Amino acid sequence: MTRSRLNEIKKLLSKYSYEYYALDQPSVSDAVYDSLMSELKQIEAAHPAWITPDSPTQRVGNKLSDGFAKVRHPRRMVSLNDVFDKDDVVAWVNRIDKLLPAENHEFFADIKMDGLACALIYLDGIFTQAVTRGDSFVGEDVTNNVRTIKNVPLRLHEAEGYEIFLRGRTEIRGEIVMLKKDFTVLNEQRRVAGKPEFANPRNLAAGTIRQLDPRLVAERPLHFRGYDIIRDNAGDVPTNSFVYQALTALGITRNKQASVFTDIAGVMNFVNEWDEKRQKLPFNTDGLVIKINDRMRFDELGLVGKNPRGAVAYKYAAEQATTIVRDIVISIGRTGAATPVAVFDPVVVAGTTVQHASLHNADEIARLDVRRGDTVVVFKAGDIIPQIEAVLVELRPKDTRPIDYPAELARQYPELKFVRPEGEAVYRVKGLSGPLILKRALKHFASKGALDIDTLGEKNVEALVDAELVRDLADIYTLAKEQLLTLERFADISAQKLIDAIAAKKQPTLERFVYGLGIRHVGAQTAIDLVNHFESLDRLAQAGLDELQSVDGVGAVVAESIVAWFADEDNAALLEKFTLLGVTPIYKVRQGELAGKNFVITGALQSMSRNQAAEKIRALGGTFQTSVGKDTTYLVAGGKVGASKLARAEKYGTKVIDELNLLNLLESSGK
Repeated sequence: MTRSRLNEIKKLLSKYSYEYYALDQPSVSDAVYDSLMSELKQIEAAHPAWITPDSPTQRVGNKLSDGFAKVRHPRRMVSLNDVFDKDDVVAWVNRIDKLLPAENHEFFADIKMDGLACALIYLDGIFTQAVTRGDSFVGEDVTNNVRTIKNVPLRLHEAEGYEIFLRGRTEIRGEIVMLKKDFTVLNEQRRVAGKPEFANPRNLAAGTIRQLDPRLVAERPLHFRGYDIIRDNAGDVPTNSFVYQALTALGITRNKQASVFTDIAGVMNFVNEWDEKRQKLPFNTDGLVIKINDRMRFDELGLVGKNPRGAVAYKYAAEQATTIVRDIVISIGRTGAATPVAVFDPVVVAGTTVQHASLHNADEIARLDVRRGDTVVVFKAGDIIPQIEAVLVELRPKDTRPIDYPAELARQYPELKFVRPEGEAVYRVKGLSGPLILKRALKHFASKGALDIDTLGEKNVEALVDAELVRDLADIYTLAKEQLLTLERFADISAQKLIDAIAAKKQPTLERFVYGLGIRHVGAQTAIDLVNHFESLDRLAQAGLDELQSVDGVGAVVAESIVAWFADEDNAALLEKFTLLGVTPIYKVRQGELAGKNFVITGALQSMSRNQAAEKIRALGGTFQTSVGKDTTYLVAGGKVGASKLARAEKYGTKVIDELNLLNLLESSGK
């Protein structure tokens, strides 16, 4: 990473910080901010000398906007340190144990709401003031606006056993949120009225509270949910669980999911439970808050900087992250459609590592104006499919160029011609229909070098595709004898023979399966090399350009083609369909007498074809190469050998043998 990128990130984070803390109008999500902040921390960790006092890692932006009176919090409204997994939680507890040895801790956990933090001040039980968190020391007086929120009681409820909270100063801290259902209704109303829709509930809640006209606030369905009570006498609130009991007694809405636990195992069960169920909550959340339940112990632990030692925020896997686009490759799908794919640095989104995303078509590339070298925001649509949401143009390298899609097609597929039908956004291969592409793909899949499916030759392939019994490669595993008997080509015996031959190839070797998929530029030997390196289809599918190019014989063009194939949504669905149908390719460690020996064949052989010879060599563990290199063991001369090949063989010390020598070698190695 260069120092210029560090400075660019610092400038952008400063802008985002101002929007968030001063204006309450963030232009990006917390996940985007956190992702860029993480990258900045990594750069500074690698280059400590580059750290300057104005770095966002050294201070929090705290300038407050005008328009509301400033109010100092008697007790700071702190933020929490983030944790991301069980190891982080265990480390947090271990630090507490060192400070409070021989203590049996109780833990209090609750859903972390994604809203605007606010403190409600009650004097003798009467609502008198509402103050935003601001910079944690000083907030803004938004009393008139908060007074319009219907579930904020103007007088605390009188409840037996909680009378003390109706005397003196009681501060209720919580979040102002807009429920998801209300947000949906509000946006639908704006859509009907032809007005722009709001981005998300959190931004809308924050923006609404900072409106100068309380009448506008009253028109929007906001809710307050409490999570803490502050009293001058700390002994009035002995535990966090008591706080929640008191909130309900006083008439303050609070979350019902909060629970107390006596060990980390219970806390993590709660974490995992709500990771699965959080989408069903009425409000947005990105995690949980975990605290020491005992308030006296909590206060004893004190603060580190601006964060209390006695509490942490458990963050679920971010649904957005930033990364850098390294390449844009094009995949040709089963219908002949040319689909662009962005390949980027690996990044964790919604709990999984992703490194490529479909860009759909040329129009989408133009809309996003995404380029090689751009820093982009990646998200997962429905937590499944990675997509690029936006480009952070502020971090764009100066030498980038817009993507010229027709030029990219010509560069990546010089042997093909493409057309863009009128009214469509997609470029397609000229002269190739979907059925024609499928016939070619299925013939290759069933060929001897691939799965070697007996009786599934050219005529049967055409019959199956024309009858629409097969719409993709996996469909052959769904064929029934009764379906085949409806075609003129099949009688009882021939139909059963094909069904049996297909069933016999439900567990092909992985290298034959990879070759059979028909990935452009991936021949039989390359498939073997890939399988020997990755050892599983999942690992191959997730490989990035750099790792692919570390495999012998795989250069930039081949790596691009592999990434594009696995990034294609149709291909991903095809692989999933194979799995559902019980097709399980098997990785076998290739062993044999010819292991470690590399062969090149030139000229015509008399006893077998070159492909047959290659199969025999591979079956005995050898490697079949297309040209003589420094690692070639044997050059097999099937006829006259050109002077250039002999010169290369001599240069690299490659042994030249004839066909008889090859046959003897194969026979002796096969015993």
